[in-house]
Amino acid sequence: MGFMTLPFRGSGFLSGRTTRALVALVAVAAVGWSGMLYAANQSVQGARKDDAGFDGDAPTAILIEANSGSVLFEKNADELRAPSSMMKLMTAEVVFNAVKQGTIKLNDEYRISENAWRKGGAPAGGSTMFAALNSKVSVSDLLYGAIIQSGNDACIALAEGMAGNEKIFAADFMTKRARELGLAKSTFANSNGLPDPGNKMTVRELSMLARHIILDFPEFYKIFGEKEFTWNKIRQQNRNPLLNAMEGADGLKTGFTKEGGYGMVGSAVQNGTRLIVVVNGLEDSEDRATEAKKMLEWGFRNFETRTLFAADQPIGYAKVFGGESRSVKLSSPVPVKVMVQKNGGDKLIARIVYSGPIKAPIESGQKVGVVRVWRGPNIAMEAPVYAAEAVDRGSTMRRAIDGASELVIGMFRAGAEKL
Repeated sequence: MGFMTLPFRGSGFLSGRTTRALVALVAVAAVGWSGMLYAANQSVQGARKDDAGFDGDAPTAILIEANSGSVLFEKNADELRAPSSMMKLMTAEVVFNAVKQGTIKLNDEYRISENAWRKGGAPAGGSTMFAALNSKVSVSDLLYGAIIQSGNDACIALAEGMAGNEKIFAADFMTKRARELGLAKSTFANSNGLPDPGNKMTVRELSMLARHIILDFPEFYKIFGEKEFTWNKIRQQNRNPLLNAMEGADGLKTGFTKEGGYGMVGSAVQNGTRLIVVVNGLEDSEDRATEAKKMLEWGFRNFETRTLFAADQPIGYAKVFGGESRSVKLSSPVPVKVMVQKNGGDKLIARIVYSGPIKAPIESGQKVGVVRVWRGPNIAMEAPVYAAEAVDRGSTMRRAIDGASELVIGMFRAGAEKL
């Protein structure tokens, strides 16, 4: 097992060691923003309350920066709960993506079935856009009704129009799309978040979904900031309380069911920085709004963006199998950035994670793994890393030596696991 050290410009050095495991090159140094190097065993604590740490009341919560995905705060972020109407973000994304792919058009019209009208319309007594029974409504207007008015009828009409019925839409459209986006835990039983044991999401995956919508569908994201929408001669206000209570707030969705409690996915931009907050499980709507606003304000007040690695700067090395070189240099074509506390109190650990050794030949620009940054026990952000150079296949002798080496390592590992 060898050791290697490489320059970490601006912040000391990033050192690591190779292993046969998935975490094949692990940095054992934490980054201090004063330019100093901190030992890993001195750098695993999270931000304490007296170091500008956040003291949150929501049972589950997360705060992230949209551009880098940096996690500034999390609490039970991977706990599955009923997402209530926040789940409408998944329905909206499915529609956004279908329009982008050209499988449906915004001016396509879907009929408001009796099922949509009774379960999600005026007779149901829940949030609705008041679409008339048997009327035809365009995809565009249904999106406005689902997003601004949180219309359950709008979501059902979209599901039936695209898939034939809600069950197929939930399974073959929402769940399939969620997995494509990396939402591994989320499950869906309907299109709107009305109570059902099959509706479960985590605040982390809700934040990932919100970030994706903001970054990949800016033309549709504008709808979330609209403060009102009129349909069937009924004017309704956007249910997001942040829009009128916080500078730069422009999305996204609130939600409530008895099973899930009060929740919210919110976002705001201040001084060029966008933050996304998700809270769930609160006991009343005022607490929901207060908690989300407080968390956003704390994030804007205490954090700033720093560049961890410049574009094309060497980040680390990965072990190569059967190549002319024993290792390949890794980098990112874009700067790797992370949000850090303005007071300099953050101590971060960076690790390069990949499955290796990487079999030669390797092309320049080939994705190898990720650089993952921890803030205390939590992952603050991760970004893909790529081969910064090509590595051709080595000689027959080199491949034989590498094969024998891997065989010995495998036997040693198997023996150690039996102990």
